Amino acid sequence: MKDRLLVGVGRHMIPLPRMVWTRLFSANDGKIRAAGGFMSKDHHRVRDFVVTELPRAGVPLAPQQIAEHLGLSAPRVVELLGEMERRLTFLFRNERGEVTWAYPVTVDQTPHHARFSTGEEAYSP
Repeated sequence: MKDRLLVGVGRHMIPLPRMVWTRLFSANDGKIRAAGGFMSKDHHRVRDFVVTELPRAGVPLAPQQIAEHLGLSAPRVVELLGEMERRLTFLFRNERGEVTWAYPVTVDQTPHHARFSTGEEAYSP
């Protein structure tokens, strides 16, 4: 997924040319940094894992499962998830504390369905 940006258009995910999205990111660098500037290396590791794993698993991901896969403690994962959720950035947890969506994917059924080139499928919030 590195170095690719997909834009949802109707029921399709269209790759945006690198030249276009790098210019957009450059023009909005300050806003992007401000929104995600609080994130540490561990925040990024957790977020990257849940975005990748949600479509594969097809079910909510428990903090313990995330912790085991990343070699972090469960309390640390809960702390990281809470920080990201409080900032209304990237993810949402259900009442049991499991991650149900991490932008741009969710295991919750929505009208928006995506199919990846890897064959994985997911809903999108």
